[in-house]
Amino acid sequence: MPEERTSGFLWFVAGAAIGTAIGLLYAPQPGAETRKRLSRSAEKGREALAESGSEILERGRELYDKGRQIADEAAEMFDRGKKLVQG
Repeated sequence: MPEERTSGFLWFVAGAAIGTAIGLLYAPQPGAETRKRLSRSAEKGREALAESGSEILERGRELYDKGRQIADEAAEMFDRGKKLVQG
């Protein structure tokens, strides 16, 4: 997931959580029900952030593996060139 999309998604989740919390605080609900709804909303936000973090970690691993592959190929090409020059 590109960095811009990830950052935008995290801001969206944070905004949704804040908006939900404010809306629930102003809603005419008993205190226990409001706390229950806030707890559910917070849990959904945590799940979304955990999922997003997992996606970011996976993308980081993919980029590391690709970079490692490129570095290995460059080292191999360097060794070939060195052998050609040495004869």
